[in-house]
Amino acid sequence: MPADVTDSQTEPRLTSLAHGGGCGCKLAPNVLADILSEMPLSLGHSDLIVDAGKSDDAAVYLINETTTLVATTDFFTPIVDDPHTFGRIAATNALSDIFAMGAKPIFCLAIVGMPIGKIANETIRAILAGGRSVAEAASAPIAGGHSIDSAEPIYGLVALGMGHPDHLLLNSKAEASDVLILGKPLGIGIYSAALKREILSPAEYDEMVASTTRLNTPGTELSELAGVHAATDVTGFGLLGHASEMARGAGVQIVIEKNEVPVFEGARRHAEAGVKTGASGRNWESVSHMVSGQMSEMETDILCDPQTSGGLLVSCAPYAARAVLDIFAQHGHDGATIVGRVEAGPAGVCVA
Repeated sequence: MPADVTDSQTEPRLTSLAHGGGCGCKLAPNVLADILSEMPLSLGHSDLIVDAGKSDDAAVYLINETTTLVATTDFFTPIVDDPHTFGRIAATNALSDIFAMGAKPIFCLAIVGMPIGKIANETIRAILAGGRSVAEAASAPIAGGHSIDSAEPIYGLVALGMGHPDHLLLNSKAEASDVLILGKPLGIGIYSAALKREILSPAEYDEMVASTTRLNTPGTELSELAGVHAATDVTGFGLLGHASEMARGAGVQIVIEKNEVPVFEGARRHAEAGVKTGASGRNWESVSHMVSGQMSEMETDILCDPQTSGGLLVSCAPYAARAVLDIFAQHGHDGATIVGRVEAGPAGVCVA
């Protein structure tokens, strides 16, 4: 074996090569807003019906009166050490934005940055194979991509989808009197922090992987259901961060019933022991000006916990809630739960 290629049996843990992991690597919302403050986010193109100025999950281009192209990208550093699992999680997360818009994924491009010489080619192949397996399961094959030699392992996808312009699940369409349904429990960031500290149990690890590799396929079907008005996926900014984007986009108040929010029991136990990510604090600093209500420090950490490949947050009319929960269950999302409601009022989030 050449001297500059590491043996996969002796190479360092993937997570040890990254300063963060999963969606916890995202720039804090206030930092990102400052960076982009002097850039035009809304491009003013008539056929580009959703762009960065909308703070939605993906860009949308109108092709004709019945067809839109939905485009997004997502990539990050390892959240787990197994390379195939890392690839699966990253691909599942990247495709989530397509489902959150109510679209159907069609194909993907791979984004690959790897520290050549620190990890073996065999490891890199396993990461790519994991991503490919998820993309093919979503009927969105990886058609190409781009790779670089980078200091940290980075993997993700550009994901493209198709949707109907009348059935897009924009986060700006939430309506007062809607109920809010969350598709997956919270706690992935806490689990990832526990994994880095090597205190995550095998059962908790399996729970984390099962959640982060479960595609948010309900989104496509929900877009066709009467009474479903809006959706977003809860990822790196945490539940409060993504709920605040929905509140701001729709000009409504989002009410989160904190005792109704599903949380992995293991993650709750770790949180009680003080385990959390650095990103949860950054998320709170970014969103606190929009949030009212009483929370303990632990509750704040959980509600701001960065979710890698988290669940959909769906805003729907009360009469549609049962059907929405049934669709989640049919797609294997048994933990979907009503977690709050939408009210008229100043844009913001109230934790009750």
